[in-house]
Amino acid sequence: MELMDGKAIAKQLKEEIATEVAEMISNGHRPPHLAVILIGNNPASETYVNAKVKACKATGFESSLLQFPPEISQSTLLQTIDELNENEELDGFIIQLPLPKHIEEKIVIERVIPSKDVDGFHPINVGKMSLGLDSFISATPGGIVELLKRYKVETEGKHCVVLGRSNIVGAPMAMLMRRNTYPGNCTVTVAHSRTQNLKEICLQGDILIAAIGKPDFVTADMVKEGAVVVDVGINRVDDASRERGYRLTGDVDFNGVSPKCSFITPVPGGVGPMTIAYLLNNTMIAARKRM
Repeated sequence: MELMDGKAIAKQLKEEIATEVAEMISNGHRPPHLAVILIGNNPASETYVNAKVKACKATGFESSLLQFPPEISQSTLLQTIDELNENEELDGFIIQLPLPKHIEEKIVIERVIPSKDVDGFHPINVGKMSLGLDSFISATPGGIVELLKRYKVETEGKHCVVLGRSNIVGAPMAMLMRRNTYPGNCTVTVAHSRTQNLKEICLQGDILIAAIGKPDFVTADMVKEGAVVVDVGINRVDDASRERGYRLTGDVDFNGVSPKCSFITPVPGGVGPMTIAYLLNNTMIAARKRM
C-alpha cells in the first residue's frame, strides 16, 4: 500500500506556481489576483477560506477577502459579483459554499462570468469540460486527477467507481475519468444513495472515489484487493478522547481499507490540500490568458 500524500504533492504544485509567478512579475506583469466571497461565520468555511488566503500569500498571489453577514440580500450579493466580473485587476474569484438558505445557489453560480469562474462551477465551464474543451475544472476533481497523475496511477481500461453524484465532486469526477486522455480512459460507474447492490458495485472498482459525505462509510468488504481508493470526505466525529472533542475522518474506514489498497489517500492530508492547490492552478491559468 502506498499513501498518496496530497499535502506533499500540493506543495510541489504550489512551488511550481510560485516560480511562474516570480517570472511573471520579473517580466513586468502584475501577479495573479484571486478574490473570495465569504458569507456568514461558518467555522468550516472560515477555515477553508483562511487556508486559501494563506496559500495565495505563499505563492505570491494577491488575494482579496470579501466577507458579508449571513443576512446579506441576494441582490446585494449579485451586485458584488457584477463588480468583480468587471474588475480588470482581478483574474478570478469564488463564492464559498454553502450559502444561506434565502440565496439561490444556482443564480449566484451562473452570475459569475466563465472567464473568472476559477471554481469551475458555471454551466459553460462544466459543459466544456464534459466535451473535453478548454475550461476551468472544478478544484476538487481537478486536484484528484493531478494527484493520480503525479503518482503515475494506471487508469486506462480500469473500472472507476465514483461514490457520490454531487455537481461539485461526483458528477465532474465521472466526466474526467472517462475522458480520452491520461488520467482517464476508464469505464465509469456513478453510485449514490439510491443505488441498489452498492457493495457489489464498489467491489468492481479498480479505482474507487468516495465522495458520499458519510464518515467511515466505505468498509473493507466493499473494496477490491489492490484497488486505488481516493477519499474525498472530511467529517467531524465526536471523540471525547481528543482535546477539541472531535476527530476528522473521511468517507473511508482507513484502518480497515488501507491494507487492501495499492494506493489510498489519507484524511486529512489527501484531497483537501490538492483542492486548494488546484484552485491556485486555475487562477494561474486565468492570469496567463490576460497577459
